[in-house]
Amino acid sequence: MTGKVLIASALALFACLNVDAQLNNQNTRAQQVQLNTLTTAVPFLMIAPDSRSGGIGDAGVALSADASSIHWNPAKMAFAKNEFEMSMSYSPWLRKLVNDMNLAYLSGYKKLNKNQAIGGALRFFSLGEITFTDESGTAVRNFKPAEFSLDVAFSQRLSERFSGGIAARFVNSNLTGGTPALGADTKPGRSVAVDVSAFYTNDDIELGSKDGILNFGLNISNIGAKMSYTETAERDFIPANLRLGTALTLILDEYNQLTFTLDANKLLVPTPPVYSQEDGSEIVSGYDPNVGVATAIVQSFYDAPGIVTFDENNNPSVEAGSVLREELREINLGGGMEYVYDNQFAFRTGYFYEHYTKGNRQFMTLGAGLKYTTFAIDLSYLISTTQQNPLANTLRFSLRLEFENLKNTGRSEG
Repeated sequence: MTGKVLIASALALFACLNVDAQLNNQNTRAQQVQLNTLTTAVPFLMIAPDSRSGGIGDAGVALSADASSIHWNPAKMAFAKNEFEMSMSYSPWLRKLVNDMNLAYLSGYKKLNKNQAIGGALRFFSLGEITFTDESGTAVRNFKPAEFSLDVAFSQRLSERFSGGIAARFVNSNLTGGTPALGADTKPGRSVAVDVSAFYTNDDIELGSKDGILNFGLNISNIGAKMSYTETAERDFIPANLRLGTALTLILDEYNQLTFTLDANKLLVPTPPVYSQEDGSEIVSGYDPNVGVATAIVQSFYDAPGIVTFDENNNPSVEAGSVLREELREINLGGGMEYVYDNQFAFRTGYFYEHYTKGNRQFMTLGAGLKYTTFAIDLSYLISTTQQNPLANTLRFSLRLEFENLKNTGRSEG
């Protein structure tokens, strides 16, 4: 938590140093560069777990189905070409801050027949070892915080080109090991959530003299109960998220194909409002964030406070058009390109963009994949385009097992 505070403070300082001197109203300019990030519990649920999408700018909602489809879009599984697939992924995380944090992901799917598929996934996030101290700084105990989620998913083809999917998720977050904090007993945070997704694919596309495949994907993920780590603390939202995307594959010839993809993401949680300067209790712009999950999802599309200024009498005013601009800034974009040769070698690159007032994650990605018979290995590498980015130089490793047909038992494709 201290590292996150330091990063946010550094970003705020950087923003303040770039204040335009031509603006006479310093209060207005301060609001324009004010950080207003969206925070949730268990943010590890939003980390791209696999190396394929990790090499394409953290995009994957509309890519062809693979073993990591449960994270990106469960509906894709019904259109999977292989009958069975598994993936094991590992990524050292935030190594510029700590040296013992990592994410592991085990996932897979099984085709039941031509129109249906089921899948499962286990995500484990280790936060390394920390030392708890009392008020005087005396060490109390060492503990290794960890979080995990367990998923099951089902996908149904609804037509020749359209499918739907649903996933259920159990989340456990043990950050304190029961160590008391601020005079209150603590406990692991737990929640359950569901994903609702859709997928469209059309393999009858012609682009000049080349054939192509056009995909669209939608996934509303982590729709679930709030989470708390004590009996008395306020409950926090988990990261409900709307992901929309498209992918276009060009089949250049028998051996070569090129895919371009783009994802747009928006967290479906409340945006922090702006409070009065007198007592800090009255909301002067934005909406009350202490609402239910369903209300928060709807409210997230219009609750940005915008740029708020106060006159000498502390009377607030909202700059025209700033509310819409802030809402648009909450949309993150990620995408890139994947080149595949003979379904055996892949090269990937991409870019991810998040506005600097909403977290400032901006980075390029590179990736490669190699397949031999039923085994495939994928690697991805993250290159930060901003200074002091704790995500810089992040590596992801994935090992996949693919089986086109397990056994020809004569079963019908229902």
